[in-house]
Order: sequence, then C-alpha cells, then structure tokens
Amino acid sequence: MIKIIGGKYKRSNLTVPQKNVRPTSAIKREAIFSIIESHAFNNSIDLYKNKAVLDIFAGSGSLGLETISRGMKKAYFYENNLEVTKNLKKNCLRFCKENTYEIIENDVMIFPPEKISLQVSLIFIDPPYHQYDISKLLLEIINKNIIQKNTIIIIETHKNEKFQVPEKLKTFNQRSYGKTTINFLKLLS
Repeated sequence: MIKIIGGKYKRSNLTVPQKNVRPTSAIKREAIFSIIESHAFNNSIDLYKNKAVLDIFAGSGSLGLETISRGMKKAYFYENNLEVTKNLKKNCLRFCKENTYEIIENDVMIFPPEKISLQVSLIFIDPPYHQYDISKLLLEIINKNIIQKNTIIIIETHKNEKFQVPEKLKTFNQRSYGKTTINFLKLLS
C-alpha cells in the first residue's frame, strides 16, 4: 500500500496491485507536487479549481488521486490492463465523489485522449519503462488541442529512456531519482 501525501485525504491508503504496476513513490510524488505547485504559485496559476487532470498509464491512480485530494475538479484515468483497472476503480470509489472521475479503458496509443470540457491543468504520463513511444503520444495530445497555455505535463521515464520533445513544447524542469527521470513540460510561450 501507498499513501496519499497531501490535501484532504493525506495519509489515506491506496491499494496497489501486486503486479503490472510501478507506483510513483511518496518521495517522487512529493518532489513532483512541490515543483508543479511552486511553478503554479510563481506564475499565478490555479492548478486545481474547476480544472481537470489526465493520469495516463494510471496504474493505482496515485497521481490523479493526489490531485483530487488537493481540490482538482475531475480526474481522467487512462488504464487498459483489466486487473489494474479493477483496483483503480476501488481507489476512485473510495476517494472521488460521483462525476469527479472517469476511467478510460482503452490503449492510449491507439485511442489517444480527446478534448474534454474542463481546462486540463496537469497531464501525468507514467508508462511502463521502454515500452511506449512518448514522443508520438505527446504529438497526439498536441493535435487534439488538450494542452493549453498553463497545462503542465509530467513524464516519468527510466533514466536511460530518451524521447523527442515536440517543437511546441519545452522542458522547464527535469529531475532524476535513482533509475527514474521526471520531465516537466509546458507549451512554448
């Protein structure tokens, strides 16, 4: 089990499947939220109020559920592993009010996210290491007009895994933790 680290559900346990997931550790989640909340504060951005998050390759849902705990209006979880999705649904039912989450059970590489009604402030992309073309996924997200001026994209990869950042995006922060690299992207100004 892992715990939510911030917001109204702080210290609450999340269930994690025994296999097929690699949950983001509490230390990495603390670093991620420290960086994005600092960036938002310094740029007068409200990350959570009336906004949505996309948690792509959601696994247990820990990243998206962290945002719900901190006041995000809606979370969209993308996960296509049936066993993992059963666990994700249990976590969502425990922490999300009705209509504050949606689980999309499609392969995001075949059916990329579509435009949604709420402004998307955060996009978490945390795929299994070395298995997906992150550059292709980023291009699809750009082409679907999901990313807006203040959207922050957080990508967690293996430290040896490289991807091409599309021309319309820029990396504004990057951190390494053990075998993991976390990239923070946003639209070019």
